[in-house]
Amino acid sequence: MGTGEDILIGIDAGTSVIKSVAFSFRGEQIAVASVPNRYATGADGMATQSLPQTWADCAQTLRDLAGKVEGLARRTAAIAVTAQGDGTWLVGAGNVPVGDAWLWLDARAAPTVQKLRALSTDRPRFEATGTGLAACQQGTQLAHMAATQPELLAKSEVALHCKDWLYLNLTGVRATDPSEASFTFGNFRTRRYDEGVIEALGLRGERRLLPEIVDGSQTTHPLSAEAAAATGLLAGTPVSLGFVDIVATGLGAGIHTSGAPAACTVIGSTGMHMKATPQDGVYLNAENTGYVIALPMPGLVAQIQSNMAATLNIDWALRLAADLLAEMGQSVRQSELVGRIDAWLAASKPGQILYHPYISEAGERGPFVNSKARADFIGLTSTHRFADLLRAVVEGLGMATRDCYEAMGTMPSEVRLTGGAARSPALRAVLAACVGASVRVSAREEAGAAGAAMMAAVAVGAYGSMADCIGEWVTPLLGAAETPDPALTQIYSRLFPAYQGARRALEPVWDMMHSQ
Repeated sequence: MGTGEDILIGIDAGTSVIKSVAFSFRGEQIAVASVPNRYATGADGMATQSLPQTWADCAQTLRDLAGKVEGLARRTAAIAVTAQGDGTWLVGAGNVPVGDAWLWLDARAAPTVQKLRALSTDRPRFEATGTGLAACQQGTQLAHMAATQPELLAKSEVALHCKDWLYLNLTGVRATDPSEASFTFGNFRTRRYDEGVIEALGLRGERRLLPEIVDGSQTTHPLSAEAAAATGLLAGTPVSLGFVDIVATGLGAGIHTSGAPAACTVIGSTGMHMKATPQDGVYLNAENTGYVIALPMPGLVAQIQSNMAATLNIDWALRLAADLLAEMGQSVRQSELVGRIDAWLAASKPGQILYHPYISEAGERGPFVNSKARADFIGLTSTHRFADLLRAVVEGLGMATRDCYEAMGTMPSEVRLTGGAARSPALRAVLAACVGASVRVSAREEAGAAGAAMMAAVAVGAYGSMADCIGEWVTPLLGAAETPDPALTQIYSRLFPAYQGARRALEPVWDMMHSQ
């Protein structure tokens, strides 16, 4: 670090927004610059994103950040990048993209997932990676491409993830990190590629596409002259390749602080439910589902189950209300309806209607994998009104959270919450009661960017260890523990077996509906 360098920049390229965030060395958030993300969808389950546009948008956020922070270029000690996980970003000769990226939202590989999960090699693959197969993953997407679009792979020299593509543009280095490398193609115990896993995916011929693995908490590469010209930052500035956004967010929000490893739930567009655990204590369920993803601390991993849709379910319900009001000539903003959620929940009785929050067109991936899964209401009567439906939707998110944590073994005693929906006291109360655990809200606004920046802070020597960094960046921002209401917990404990039983019973119904 040079004289006068007092800022770390964390880049978080999410599905909906790309952000660059400036932090002080002590973890204070100084400024944020963001650009909306753009991707295309198709009726066949396609979800793709332009590689050149993604880099252009990322560079734009860095230039915009410089307009908010005086002397940003000379003051920046390091840059770190994390991004949306899974997906496939193919790059060919001269680092030129081979078409658009397949995002984690892309469902085209679903038939290949079914074939691979039916093979006898899937359990050994799962025991190595700790990760169940889903259409969102690069491994299954590459396998599907090999079977249906081999010309794409023939033109490719490397298969990257979103953050890897941005790192390539920032540094000129083709690399991925230990988290995405091991949960997709490797072993979470070694954090390296595993040839048996690659063989189980049928990708021996595509092994050449896998880049080197770089741990951004230990190694950095300098910002290239081309990237400096595009971003306005100084050539040579150290750049850290962060771990995937799921664990970067968990790290920034408090998945691990001093003492026993904790749990963290991110209630965003999707639902991420994580437990930090020593790698020798991982619980591998019989259904071969979930993720085990390395954390940037030796011997510590995150067990993860992820719902395809979380607040997307609430957005749907509120949009339904807004559409009905609009038809009556009354225009209402989404923010106005969001502000009424707690009042609607207060006006309704708990545990009256079951709702399965499988509203994503890609189905569900946690704690079970079924691309045909769909949302539903069970238990409606003529007495139920909109407030009751909205409560059922929120309770469905709580039940899905419990479903995910149960699939990871022992239930957590405390869950750290982050994501916009965590601001709702009523929603927090439902989640706490469904899981039967205390909840604490992290005041960290940009947890993903912070998690990446924390890795850079350790890499450049601002902290001697990640534990030291967590002590200043994370622990002070955790709110007081909110204990679950005993009466509400009892109601949801009685309801949960019905929730699980109904979703299992609905699988043949989803099959029949899908065949229409």
